[in-house]
Amino acid sequence: MKIGLALGGGGVRGLAHIPILEALDDFGIRPSIIAGTSMGAIIGALYASGMSGKEIRERISKHLIRKDDTWRDIIAKKGHLLKWVTAFSVEFPRGGFINTQGFFEYLFTEIKKRTFEELEIPLLVIAADYWTAEEIVLESDDLLPALQASMAVPGVFAPARIAGRVLVDGGVVNLVPYDHLLERADFTIAVDVSKARNPGKHEIPGALESVLGAFDIMQASALAEKMKHRKPDIYVQPEIQGIRMLDFGKTEEVFLQAAPAVDLLRKQLKGMTVESG
Repeated sequence: MKIGLALGGGGVRGLAHIPILEALDDFGIRPSIIAGTSMGAIIGALYASGMSGKEIRERISKHLIRKDDTWRDIIAKKGHLLKWVTAFSVEFPRGGFINTQGFFEYLFTEIKKRTFEELEIPLLVIAADYWTAEEIVLESDDLLPALQASMAVPGVFAPARIAGRVLVDGGVVNLVPYDHLLERADFTIAVDVSKARNPGKHEIPGALESVLGAFDIMQASALAEKMKHRKPDIYVQPEIQGIRMLDFGKTEEVFLQAAPAVDLLRKQLKGMTVESG
């Protein structure tokens, strides 16, 4: 059975994809094709390059200071932390966008693959054409520009130019791109890491939070409409609250909040293996 895996965008919340991948690994389930948007495309590229979910988590953990880390642990991580800080240093070049070049240069030292064709699992990366409003599916040639385009959040990260097109974050047009897998796989698993709303809050958000929050609302609305017409076989939606798109200091909290959804997925996967057996 060919299994398609769709990983949605959501900034740092996209790290919730990692325990999802670990669950698939534990059940010996290997996707035949992956589709990803924004951070989902990045995690998908790491996985498609041959890393396991556990290996991706270990690489991420090297660059974070955890609550239970001792001073010896922090010293041991010093070199990795410096790379991480440099990669995520905020620069505002001409045009007012955050420069992501350092992050992608760092990312590719981890992936060690330069083109889609080198990946072990076929990968579809979703972006949007800024000028024509078209959804663009990238699945061949250079991987780096495709990932840059897919996570180019409007107003935050600079657009990418590919083959004469100006491309921005794929979440503008397709937050969780499971629809591209329905005809290419027998069974589809979709993971939505969009922000859970908090109706009890009444504070007026700041400028950047307003932009990112409005982006979240737009994406969630479009996804809900798509879900009315055709759904994936398994839909995983971690309830992640209080974590904004760029809250990279809250990685551990992302994993904690994703745990109930991962547990539910494990039960669903167990049911799949029992039925197939």
